Amino acid sequence: MAKAPVLTPQAEDFPRWYQDLINKAELADNGPVRGTMVIRPYGYGLWERMQQEMDARIKEAGAQNAYFPLFIPQSYLTKEAEHVEGFAPELAVVTHGGGKELEEPVVVRPTSETIINDYFSKWVQSYRDLPLLINQWANVVRWEMRPRVFLRTSEFLWQEGHTAHATYEEARDYAARIHTDVYGDFMKNVLGIDVVLGRKTAKERFAGAINTLTLEGMMGDGKALQMGTSHELGTNFAKAFNTQYLSKEGKQELVWQTSWGVSTRMVGGLIMSHGDDNGLRVPPRLAHIQVVVMAIKGDEAVAKVRELGDQLKAAGIRVHVDDRVDTPFGRRAVDWELKGVPVRIEIGPRDLENGTAMLARRIPGGKEPVQITELLDLLPKVLDEDQAQLLRESRERRESRTTDVATLEEAAEAAIAGGWARIPWADLGPEGEAKLAEQAVSVRCLIAEDGSVPVADDAPGTLAIVARSY
Repeated sequence: MAKAPVLTPQAEDFPRWYQDLINKAELADNGPVRGTMVIRPYGYGLWERMQQEMDARIKEAGAQNAYFPLFIPQSYLTKEAEHVEGFAPELAVVTHGGGKELEEPVVVRPTSETIINDYFSKWVQSYRDLPLLINQWANVVRWEMRPRVFLRTSEFLWQEGHTAHATYEEARDYAARIHTDVYGDFMKNVLGIDVVLGRKTAKERFAGAINTLTLEGMMGDGKALQMGTSHELGTNFAKAFNTQYLSKEGKQELVWQTSWGVSTRMVGGLIMSHGDDNGLRVPPRLAHIQVVVMAIKGDEAVAKVRELGDQLKAAGIRVHVDDRVDTPFGRRAVDWELKGVPVRIEIGPRDLENGTAMLARRIPGGKEPVQITELLDLLPKVLDEDQAQLLRESRERRESRTTDVATLEEAAEAAIAGGWARIPWADLGPEGEAKLAEQAVSVRCLIAEDGSVPVADDAPGTLAIVARSY
């Protein structure tokens, strides 16, 4: 009788495979309140590495970290009409505290444009105070009707950046810088996901924004996932909160603003982009454990893997030593395979006699014996090769499953079949976008013919990327 697979095969049931992997790789559990999640240590380790890489890029772009309250007076959200309308269905509202009814209900933070603008209006007085570039790492609550771990949860972790500038051009350029130099660079060169950078349609823009820039990734089943967004807010929130500055010419002017964010949704994107029927595959530049050194059995093997682990750590490799010889080796190997650690180095008594170790590579697969003395030189090359392979696979999947079409019907057919469609926006337009929505197909973003981000929805030659999405 054939042994049952550890995970439901992707081709059989992709959503079930996704949930199986999260459980078996010990990434997360469902929380006690519907729509919440508990992120387990291995899953949180992935998020911590994302934080570290993103935080460095955000600071390089000039932003400083701060923290703002979780509770926001309900009246703040009503100051910007489009904003409150967009978030109203998702709000969690507190009406009682300390056993008493509150004088004014407070909203549990769904995003922080309103409360941060209240403070920006106090902090910004002169052109000398600009640009003001603030980021915060926090949790947010958006009451989710159809939860899915990491992808859509009622509470999730994220970073949200908020900035104020003297001119429209400065704000526009900064939103674009975050889009490309921070998010685009991180997602392609660390996550190994060949995201498409584009512009959201008016229908898909962030509530209260004049423009939204997006990064869309194709998942293993051909659906799209919005991996992050950067918004131009214009002066909408500045008007609502009277955020003004005294210009060099001595005039009171409204500031121009941006906001931008990515979240733990990226962990879901990582799983669905790189995972296979054997589990997760973690890009080496992201992995908090790049190499696991495993003792198969025997005291001498345990001593050797500990020694080797110390050498690899000293060389700057993120390594974990698995010397649990009282646990069957096969079980441990399957667990590390599920977790997607890029490289396993396996050492047993016979290997020690030969001065070799078995090198198992998770991303391309396969094993080969190598001299232990060669590992320090070999591993950096292996990790670089495997990082490049994941990005290449992501690009090849997207390109092979994206079809150029000429009609609304062809666009819907391509998306429903499990791929993306490219269609001239002039041929689709808002009316076609509305018709696609009836079939659970959406315009993910607008791009120029050369793949760049168009300056306007109606820019000549603009193409729409059409897909089903998460």
